[in-house]
Amino acid sequence: MRDRFDHEVDLPFKILLTDRATRVSLRGFFPNDMSKVCSITGSRATRGSVIHRRGMAKKKGGVGRHVTKNVPRFFGPNLHEHRIWVPELKRFVRIRVSARGLKTINKNGAYAALKKAGAI
Repeated sequence: MRDRFDHEVDLPFKILLTDRATRVSLRGFFPNDMSKVCSITGSRATRGSVIHRRGMAKKKGGVGRHVTKNVPRFFGPNLHEHRIWVPELKRFVRIRVSARGLKTINKNGAYAALKKAGAI
């Protein structure tokens, strides 16, 4: 009997994904499975929380603010897909870079920043 999560993957060889452990172990293997990581700075999504509060602040004449709920959330990096011209290579390099990574490229130069990050 096949589980409802079973499916075949279109690869040169056949893999049948049967359970969660197999899917997790192959997570970075598939080409469309890109993580949200900057190519230059390495910044990635971090966990945080949204704090729900109610009540009026004491300085405004209330009894004070009270926390009613803590809701988990993710803070993602400010990522953009960019084609960057590298004069030393005489070609464009396509990278996924954050806003801070773009500032690093502008400051240090495309070739030096990409070389240090291991992107080329």
